[in-house]
Amino acid sequence: MRTTNSLFIWVLLLLLTACGSNESFNEYQAIENYSWGKDQPVIFNVISSDTISKKNVFINIRNNKEYRFSSIFLIGKIKFPSGVQVIDTLEYEMADATGKWLGTGFSDLKENKLFYKENVQFSEAGTYEFSIQQATRGINDIFGTESLKGITDVGLSIENIK
Repeated sequence: MRTTNSLFIWVLLLLLTACGSNESFNEYQAIENYSWGKDQPVIFNVISSDTISKKNVFINIRNNKEYRFSSIFLIGKIKFPSGVQVIDTLEYEMADATGKWLGTGFSDLKENKLFYKENVQFSEAGTYEFSIQQATRGINDIFGTESLKGITDVGLSIENIK
């Protein structure tokens, strides 16, 4: 009986580790008063020692019904351990053509998992700094939206490719 229980526990542990998450990083930062200022980048520091594996990087945005745009514009910056920077201007749809929110969630809060970098390899060991800044603007708005209302959280997740 004791051997059977031990074997069952080992099999259960093996299954739990085999079905584990493929995330190597997942972090969110709350946006104060659900109002994201255009000069308030959200910064994530990711320590990586794996210079071989390929990964997918996602920006995660949570919004509520106060968000008034059908898309979001972001500026993504990655600062490598060596100091080299990569800067991207990004646009993501947040609602479909009928105005229905995209993303997941049952209430007024929706979560969008947005592809940022696909199939990337962090070639340098050390700390990578990811900076995400909103750059959304209205149709006739030259200077951009000073404060983007309705964004509750901004996150970054990095997943290992299997």
